[in-house]
Amino acid sequence: MAKTGVLETIPCTVTKATELKSELEKLVKAILAEEDYRVEVTDEAMKILSVLKELKFKKSLKVADNKVVPEEFRCPISREIMGDPVVLATGQTYDRPFIQRWLNEGHRTCPQTKQVLSHIILTPNHLVREMISQWCKERGIELPKPVKDVDDDVHTDADRGYLKSLLEKMSSPLSDQKEAAKELRLLTKRMPSFRALFSDSTDAIPQLLNPLSPGRANTHPDLQEDLITTVLNLSIHDNNKQLVGENPLVIPLLVESVKSGTIETRSNAAAALFSLSALDSNKLIIGRSGALKPLIDLLEEGHPLAMKDAASAIFNLCLILENKGRAVQEGTVRVILKKIMDCILVDELLAVLAMLASHQKAVEEMGELGAVPCLLGIIRESSSERNKENCVAILHTICLNDHTKWREIREEEYANGTLSRLAESGTSRAKRKANSILERLIRADSLTHTA
Repeated sequence: MAKTGVLETIPCTVTKATELKSELEKLVKAILAEEDYRVEVTDEAMKILSVLKELKFKKSLKVADNKVVPEEFRCPISREIMGDPVVLATGQTYDRPFIQRWLNEGHRTCPQTKQVLSHIILTPNHLVREMISQWCKERGIELPKPVKDVDDDVHTDADRGYLKSLLEKMSSPLSDQKEAAKELRLLTKRMPSFRALFSDSTDAIPQLLNPLSPGRANTHPDLQEDLITTVLNLSIHDNNKQLVGENPLVIPLLVESVKSGTIETRSNAAAALFSLSALDSNKLIIGRSGALKPLIDLLEEGHPLAMKDAASAIFNLCLILENKGRAVQEGTVRVILKKIMDCILVDELLAVLAMLASHQKAVEEMGELGAVPCLLGIIRESSSERNKENCVAILHTICLNDHTKWREIREEEYANGTLSRLAESGTSRAKRKANSILERLIRADSLTHTA
């Protein structure tokens, strides 16, 4: 057994990589050779890997130090290459962990310019990061890894004050509303902490949506797009889902925005409904608000940007029985089958169809609309095991419901052995469903011959 405690006996600063690798090799051999090895052995191996990684990183930094590093790539505070460059309110760029530490210490000025900060939101500087990445790549230097901001959920008075000022502009002239809406859309996209701020005040959502009048939300399409997209960004934050979903203004405006607005507005409104429907309580609110018909219409229209968001929202909403009935009543089966037959969003829409197959009226419609040959064709030709499983599950339900469809299935089986092959090589659920159908066909044939 390899000895443990190597990290305690050999200081990291003087341990050579070769010595660490040798010790790591012994530990790995012990893990592989012994079935009942001690947990401490794996802990020690992981520690050594961590040290090796640190040594490699330091070596890369040392190589970088020996080269002329462009001044704009160095953090003004640490004077080292930036791993996660971010822009402060004054426009100056810093490495995130160092400027975050400065702010956490209570400073509210820019370290370089000494200007008082209007807010302390840090915006990623993607251009500088890309330039640093390219510079390191050309010189064979390992790119410094960004450090995760551990203070994402820490809110300051400056943050709250900035949000308040933006929301107050929603009652200002149109130009101010549009400017504030664009800023809110950007901040809620980039900053998880800014999304979380909305849960601090019950007035924040009504203030945000103040410019959108019910029934006339698309009066200014660009403003509508920015505000609906902000709602989408807010809905991603788990703690906001109930707050946003239960606000009486939100769901009606989202439903209206699925119907009218720019295609991005409509798509993002559908995506927001999908995000909010993660909560069962919201599923009921959304279903009862009349959202399913606009979502189905959006899916039927077929715009590539919007279809997937609409399909995802329909799927989530139909996870509860009450909404399944609504979806079937609004013509979902017809729209979905047409899309599948046109080879559009087959994976996603088969999942929705399989879920609707537990509804009697949906199954009847599937049979009437030619679902059987379509589903058999997918089983025969698709390489997706999940799709095959969904198809055979739907077919199984149709078979139980309508014996007149057995003839089509029997003919397919005689011609291609489609279900027999699936019964041998499909997923466990697909095998069960395929075998069950085959057994029913055999029994039916037996009864026919006996008669």
